[in-house]
Amino acid sequence: MTRRNRLLLSFAMFFIVLGIGVAGFKTLGGKDWSLLDSLYMTVITLSTVGYEEVADLSANPAARIFAVVFILLCLGTIAFAVSSITSFIVEGELKNILGRKKMEKKISKLRDHYIVCGADETAQTIIEELILTKRPFVVVDPLQENLDKLTALGEILFIQGDPAEDEVLISAGIAEAKGILLSLPTDEANLFVTLTARNLSPDIRIVTKGIHPKSHKKIKKAGANAAVSPTFIGGMRMVSEMVRPAVVGFLDNMLRERDVVRRVEEVLLRSGSKIIGRTIAESKITDVKEALLVGLRRSPAETYEFKPALDTELQVDDVLFFITTPDGLKEVEKIVGVD
Repeated sequence: MTRRNRLLLSFAMFFIVLGIGVAGFKTLGGKDWSLLDSLYMTVITLSTVGYEEVADLSANPAARIFAVVFILLCLGTIAFAVSSITSFIVEGELKNILGRKKMEKKISKLRDHYIVCGADETAQTIIEELILTKRPFVVVDPLQENLDKLTALGEILFIQGDPAEDEVLISAGIAEAKGILLSLPTDEANLFVTLTARNLSPDIRIVTKGIHPKSHKKIKKAGANAAVSPTFIGGMRMVSEMVRPAVVGFLDNMLRERDVVRRVEEVLLRSGSKIIGRTIAESKITDVKEALLVGLRRSPAETYEFKPALDTELQVDDVLFFITTPDGLKEVEKIVGVD
């Protein structure tokens, strides 16, 4: 029996014993004892206070015998309750509940965050990247033991529950989330959660792990924006190590560096951005020391320009690509006027 169940049982036993005492004293006391008198006798007996009896029991042997048995029952109940409460507090259950409440409050305040479903090795890599790039997120997994393994990565917001259930994703803040990443054990599970997430948030970006390449098409039909195959990525990495080891070394250094985190980031120019209609030179985005502009994607044709010229005029829905640090990205977004 868990500590919480023991605590609940002790409360249940308390009320049961209280009811037995009131009923017993009322029955044996007869018409001379009111319900309040019976409750009073029960409480002073149960609490071991020992105030004066409502009526003299010397002439009522049955009531005395009941009182003796009831006192012994009360002592046993109190001993069980005290041990349960002590265990509950000392062994950390109360701390866990308070911690859970505090975490739920933090999750409810998240905006433009990411939801990571799953806690396997792929999910751990996702989580490490989100931590390094200073992006808010919450992890959802059905098993507490999987979530416990994530504590080595730092203080992480999480929810124990099945991400296929609407209530769980709602509690993770899917209505306010920027995206959801699915790294569950099977393609079936990832597909089902994709359907659930898309139904709850039609505009959210969904990226899911696709274990079998043949499942990717179905996952995308279910609503995923992208399906990533760990097997394919692993194969590409192996051949890259063989034919272009220096490039892989450079990218590895960029991805694994802990002192200065640099990534290839993208910034979308939404309608109303401060730099729409200006040239790249006029926008001053190239003045940010920690951000190197390396590319531009034009919409709606989705053509790409590598190292765009400084006299390029910026338009709505353009996407700018930078090699930058998290702090550099914030500076760029401030110039751009990203909501």
